[in-house]
Formats: sequence, C-alpha cells, structure tokens
Amino acid sequence: MSKTLIQPREIPEQEELNYLNNGTSLKSWLLTGDHKRIAVLYLIGISFFFFIGSIAAGLIRLQLMRPTGVLLENDTYNKVFTAHGIVMIFFFLVPSIPAVFGNFFIPLMIGARDLAFPRLNLLSWYVYMLGGVMFLAAMLGGGVDTGWTFYVPLSSMYSNTNVSLAILAAFMAGMSSILTGVNFIATIHKMRAPGMTWGRLPLFVWAHYATSIIMVLGTPVVAITLVLVLFERTFKIGIFSPELGGDPVLFQHMFWFYSHPAVYIMVLPGMGVQSELIANFCRKKVFGYHFIAISSLAIAALGFLVWGHHMYVSSQSMYQSTVFSLLSFLVAIPSAIKIFNWSATIYKGDVRLQTPMYYALAFMGLFTIGGLTGLYLASIATDVHLTATYFVVAHFHYVMVGGALTAYLGAIHYWWPKMFGRLYSDSLGKVSALLVFVGFNLTFMPQFIVGWLGMPRRYSVYYLAPEFQAYHIMSTLGSTVLGIGLFMPLCYLTYSLFKGPRASANPWGAHGLEWLTSSPPVTENFKQIPIVTDEVYDFDYERDHREHAEEADSEEVE
Repeated sequence: MSKTLIQPREIPEQEELNYLNNGTSLKSWLLTGDHKRIAVLYLIGISFFFFIGSIAAGLIRLQLMRPTGVLLENDTYNKVFTAHGIVMIFFFLVPSIPAVFGNFFIPLMIGARDLAFPRLNLLSWYVYMLGGVMFLAAMLGGGVDTGWTFYVPLSSMYSNTNVSLAILAAFMAGMSSILTGVNFIATIHKMRAPGMTWGRLPLFVWAHYATSIIMVLGTPVVAITLVLVLFERTFKIGIFSPELGGDPVLFQHMFWFYSHPAVYIMVLPGMGVQSELIANFCRKKVFGYHFIAISSLAIAALGFLVWGHHMYVSSQSMYQSTVFSLLSFLVAIPSAIKIFNWSATIYKGDVRLQTPMYYALAFMGLFTIGGLTGLYLASIATDVHLTATYFVVAHFHYVMVGGALTAYLGAIHYWWPKMFGRLYSDSLGKVSALLVFVGFNLTFMPQFIVGWLGMPRRYSVYYLAPEFQAYHIMSTLGSTVLGIGLFMPLCYLTYSLFKGPRASANPWGAHGLEWLTSSPPVTENFKQIPIVTDEVYDFDYERDHREHAEEADSEEVE
C-alpha cells in the first residue's frame, strides 16, 4: 500500500458548503447566530487581547532586569501591571476556553444543531468586545493603577486614573460570561441527542457544565461589588472606604467570594480539554470517568467556600482562618483525583506523542506544581510569610498559565483541523510546545525562590536587595523563550489556513460526535441528528484499525 496515495493533498480542491463559506460577507459574520462562527469571532478577539496582555508582561520583565529599573517610572509600572492583570484575567483567561471551544464544540459533542439561545450567544460576544474596547480606552486615556483586584480605598478614593471606566469594562466582561453560562446550562440540559445520557457526556461537557454554574452564581457577586465601588467613587457613598464610614474588609470578602471560584472558571474548562486529549492520544477510556465528572462538580461547589484563605492577614480571626485553611486543603482532593486518573489512563495506553499530547503532559506537570505550591498558601503559618510576594505570583501563573493557557494551546492544536479543515506542521507544533514548557519554567520557577526570599510583588525597583537581580534576569530570559514558543503557533497556524493540507473528518481517529461531521462542519452541524448508542470514549482497537485500513484501501483504488 503506497502512503503517497492517501495523503490529504489528494482530496479534491472543490470545497463543500460549510459554516466558513456559507455566506462570506462581513454582515453575515457580524449578525450570525451560528455558534461556530461566534466561536471564531471570540477566537479573534481573545487572541488580540492576549497579544495586548503579553506586551504588558514583556514590559514588566524588562523593567525588573535591573534593581533600579530599566524602562518605566513607578506610576507607569503600576499602570502596566494593572493592564496585564485585567486584560489577561477578564479578557483572556476567563473567556478563552468556554467562549471559543465551549461555544464551538458543546453542541457538536451532544449532537445539537446549535446552542439553546443563538441570539444571546451573539450578544455575549458584543458585550465582551464592548468591555474590551472600554478597557482599551481606559488604557489609552491615562491607564489604571489599582491592580486587577481594584482594592479599596485606592480604587474608590485616591486613584486619579480611569478606574471608573475600567470597572465598567470588567463589569461588561462579567456580564458576557453570565450569558455564556446560562446558554451552556440550558443547552446541556435540553438539547442532547437521543441516547446522549448524562453518563455518556464527554468530560469536556461536564467541565463546562460545572464552570457554567460558577459563572451564573459567582459572577453577579463581583459585578455588584464593582458597581458599589463605582457608586462610592462617584457619589462618595460610604460602603467600603473607612474615610466615608465603610469597611474595606467587606470589599475583600465580596471580591474573593467570586474571584477564587473564578480560578476554577479558568481551570475547569482546561481540565475538560485535558480529558479529551488524554483519552484520544492514549486510545483509552478515561480511568474513573464518573469520578472525574463528579470531581468537576465538587470543585465548583467547594470553590465557593475557600475565599477566606486570601485574607489571613486582613484582620480575619485565626478561627475563621483555620476553617478556611481546612477547606482549602479539601478542595485539592478533587483536583488530585483528576491528576491521578489521567496518570492511570496514560499507564499502558497506546500513547501517541503528537503536538496536543505534548500540551497535555505539560498541563499535568505544571498544574501539579501550581496545586502543590497552593498548599503553602492555604496553610496559615507559611501564607503569612508568603503573602504579597513573588511566590504568590509564581503559584498563580503555574495554575493559570501552566493550566489554562497550556490547555488552551492543546485545544487549538487538537481541534484546529476540525474547526478550519486544515492540517498544520506537527513538527513545528512539538518545537513550540517544548519552548513553551521550558520558557515557562525558566520564567516562573525563579520567582518561587525570590518570593520565598522576600521579594514583594508589584515593586518596580528592588535596589535595596540587589541579590534578587539574578533571579529576575533568569525570569526575563525565560519569558523571551516563552514568547517565541507562543509566537510560533501564530505563524504556522495562520500559514495552515491558506496552504495547509486538507483535513479529513477525523484526522486523529478520535471518538465522539464532533468527529462524525465534516471538517470544517456544515452550518447545521449534522445532516441528520445522530442517535447515540455507544459509550463515551469507546475506543475499539480492532474496529479502529479495520476502518482505517478499509479507508486507505478505498483511497488507493481511487
């Protein structure tokens, strides 16, 4: 059998009608109700904001190469790290996987034609983009210097920067995520194909279901909190600021009640991606499927009970802190279940080391480090020493970047052929994944050390402790390697859109309803609603090899 006869280039150039070419005018995209097109719109917007946030991160690393600073004045540095935090959290990490891959694949995975509320879905994108434009206006109009947490009384009384506009921007981003969460919950409950029981749902869908619960229940709390800060700032009504008779600790309670579950809004969808990648590239059903599904719901529930571990040094009593410490250790259990079950899935699996699997392995290593170092911050004795140091910065990035971003990159490389019908260079993808992994560790591992030694976060200079310089130089070098690794996919994925070989309907030999439709999918997803009869991740090795052999034989005959 000649391999050259079954190369993708042999597929005829004539494209079938699909969601990408079924109407190509700008109006058809901006007024679309197709969940797949809305996901692509989100992909464009999220990629833009990731670029903005990355530039701010690069400026931070350049500034800290010398103890006396390199580029920025103190006030400018405050605005830059605030911009980095707000853009990366509200406009990249929170919406990234749900808005792009959840939007695109949840209906396909459950056998639906679309999401339950297509117009609401499109509205969520417009609200998201409006919030992003508002924050860009705040940045260009002088910036914001409060940090992404908007702590009072700085944000409500003393800052003369564009805090009000930034708060409105964050409010709009939160409203967008609420709309998305409502849509996902309704779709998963009411639009599953015949035979798609709860026990047959892909773990990607389970993860987004748990995430949607957090979005719907938690986001209104931070939205109300930010509105109260805006009222206090505008009308001088005493709510949080002690100068007006308010309570700043109340702000922290309300803010972290959302913002700790928000960590799981960012990470849980990545865990769903991880389950899909591990199952496919190990050719096995995920070990302990039901435990992983229930652990997603457990993380969502416990995530609402641990906000107080951010407040050990904020006048909270030691008895409260003890309870929150215990709960914080408990929330690690469902996360550990996932890591152990993924490891058991890999064990004796038919592991295929392609680009998405590289990112899956990177996720497991980096997220494990982030989770274990989180226990230091959950423990009262060590957290008092580590609060507001670079140890916290490193831990946060190992969870967020090592978890959410790595999963996001894995999802792009896994589902790119399905989304756009084109294949990319797997060799370049592997090089990029290795650069991201090495660059990330080189960037943030030194920050654990310098944080343990006492380097405070958010400082623009550290000339009183010049011994920290070596760690910051190493971190800046690592960020350069990381930047190269992140820039590479932009190049080869863009190239693949125009010159990449055409993808078959199922280039990975994966299992799931999304792989039964064409690449890219038709507008209505399925020509006929599928009827589900097999179990989730039902990899049949003999059947799989037989089908591939029959397909290859038929193409050779042609």
